[in-house]
Amino acid sequence: MKTNIVRGIALCSLIWASAAWGADVYVAPDGDDAWPGALAEPNAEETDGPLASLAGAKARVRELLAEEPEEAIVVEIADGFYPLDETLFFEPADSGTEQAPVIYRAAEGAQPVISGGERLNGWDEGDDGRWRVTLDEVAEGEWDFTQLFVNDQRRFRPRLPREGYFYVERQLGPSPAHEDQGHDRFGYAEGDIPDDLDAGQFEVMAIHIWSASRMRVEDWDQDERVFTFTGPTSALTHWAEFQDGRRYFLDNVGQALEEPGEWYLDTDTGELTYIPMPDETPEDVEVVAPRLEQLVVLQGDVDNEDWVRHLRFEGLTFAHTNWTLPEEGYSFPQAEVPLTAAILGVGARDVTFDGCAVRHTGGYAFEAGPGCRDVALLRSELVDLAGGGVKIGHGGGPGSWAIGDLDSIDLSADEAEAQRITIHDNTIAHGGRMHPAAVGVWIGHTSHNTVTHNDIFDFYYTGVSVGWTWGYHEPSRSHHNQIDHNHIHTIGLHVLSDMGGVYTLGLSPGTTVNNNVMHDIMSYGYGGWGLYPDEGTTDIEMRDNLVYRTRTGGFHQHYGRDNVIENNILAFAEQHQVQRTRTEDHRSFFFRHNIVYWEDDSPLLGSNWEDDNFTIDHNLYYNPNHDITLYGGATLEEWRERGHDLESMIADPLFVDAANEDFRLRANSPALDVGFEPFDYSAAGRITAPVFSETLPDVPVAYESYPSE
Repeated sequence: MKTNIVRGIALCSLIWASAAWGADVYVAPDGDDAWPGALAEPNAEETDGPLASLAGAKARVRELLAEEPEEAIVVEIADGFYPLDETLFFEPADSGTEQAPVIYRAAEGAQPVISGGERLNGWDEGDDGRWRVTLDEVAEGEWDFTQLFVNDQRRFRPRLPREGYFYVERQLGPSPAHEDQGHDRFGYAEGDIPDDLDAGQFEVMAIHIWSASRMRVEDWDQDERVFTFTGPTSALTHWAEFQDGRRYFLDNVGQALEEPGEWYLDTDTGELTYIPMPDETPEDVEVVAPRLEQLVVLQGDVDNEDWVRHLRFEGLTFAHTNWTLPEEGYSFPQAEVPLTAAILGVGARDVTFDGCAVRHTGGYAFEAGPGCRDVALLRSELVDLAGGGVKIGHGGGPGSWAIGDLDSIDLSADEAEAQRITIHDNTIAHGGRMHPAAVGVWIGHTSHNTVTHNDIFDFYYTGVSVGWTWGYHEPSRSHHNQIDHNHIHTIGLHVLSDMGGVYTLGLSPGTTVNNNVMHDIMSYGYGGWGLYPDEGTTDIEMRDNLVYRTRTGGFHQHYGRDNVIENNILAFAEQHQVQRTRTEDHRSFFFRHNIVYWEDDSPLLGSNWEDDNFTIDHNLYYNPNHDITLYGGATLEEWRERGHDLESMIADPLFVDAANEDFRLRANSPALDVGFEPFDYSAAGRITAPVFSETLPDVPVAYESYPSE
């Protein structure tokens, strides 16, 4: 870990030192790409002055690179709004060198916005209080959008029901058209769906267990009360079914448009209707509709090992990316991995984003894909995300890096593996606003990455997901990843199930999940855990974590091998404190020197502890209100007859004030007697203060939050 962090901080120091250098190229909203861009303002004759766009700056930089500079080329970008006509592609020809990097930075005190959207004007204020504007490109089928941002705040389309959810009444098998693929229909309850809705406009958002599907209606049998969709869900298995009682709602229902802040786009006529919030007028609002799915793509040639290198981006805001529902609908098994990212690297090396912001996205914010190495995201803010925050590596098949011919990358080649990606000192928050199964940080087939000192919160699924193989498959490219010193909280929000603060998969030697603080991990049904080694997790160390207020347990291992769970504080889980699911013929884990503390009548151990293929000892357990029993109602003495917890204790750990989240130990704590070593959990989370998101309006919630029975 130290090597990567030190490298990242060194890069960071170089970037901020660049503020003292004079810029080589200037960009300003009132500039002109026909000018050389060598001055921050036009001269008297207007023969020179700033460029108007980053595309113009990139072209000018290429000219400077041809001169083989010996020191940095600095592009300084003035305050303002910079709408992109198309995605900015940085190719190997745009690379700097180690001695002469290319730096794109905000001017001092400026917060320029690089936008993939368009500001909408020309509103007609109706007598009904609604604003309307007709967008010809929408009517002509050349533009569609599913998000709208008003004064830097996400606004939602109208839904039915207005509050809460509908519930599937009848599970139906897949239709013959998709019987070998997934599920494409279900029956709804009488009285739920008005018959006069326009089925060609609304979408059906269905929530499964840990995933969700957004579907288009192909056939609507109102007599039988059955929706049949244009495409299937992602699988035939139970977790992708439309089971009886599962939740869904209708999104983009024009007839339900009635609340201030809501909007509706009629794609047949191109008319956009918006109901303003109180005190909003067309003159004092900025309304932005997204056009581009991606803003910046660093596009190296992975197969030929021709990289984009030595680029730095400092102090810039990237905003407003689009996502529209495909004709066949959208459904994916886990973590919404295929979603595009606003900033994408493929074959990028020695690239840093420092002090930047990504907000108002239609998918993920940042992705370091195949072939990326030594890429750093530092001191940045990823907020208001329709999908997730960060993706690292790949999932084994074409993904959002499939631009042009990049879907032909040989992912089995060693050089295609992403490595040494640093995600350090960032805010990653308010995600899943359209795609609730997206995660804060996703790590796929990739190794030697660090995710450290980040604040990750307000996601409907998992905080950090590490690994992308199920079971004991070899080889696994996900290893030696470090998820350390993060503050992960407000995860799940009673929307999805089977989730964790940190969720892991597969063989992961050298991977650590240490010194994190995780709390308020709340699932809808089962599975709101803090530390969650899932299928086949092997050789992961989870140490010195503080985990509290989880729904189903501070720690749960579904199945795995030889994981080390040591010196953690696990407190205040609702249903049970420590959980294990599957019995296997090898050691599951070492659970030692931990403090487990709770006050309700839930059991200490949940699920399956039938076999003895685990090591559990030198722990301290305490519940001030209830007697503690072990598995099957055994007393500690009876449990010890199976060879477990021989040196463990039931005793008050003497926290300073656990009720108020002060888990420091008093000097005479008996936890010290079982070998627990106090750690400074206050060091977890972001180090520097966020800048951009502090002035943003609140990001509205997207889904009703309450647990199942």
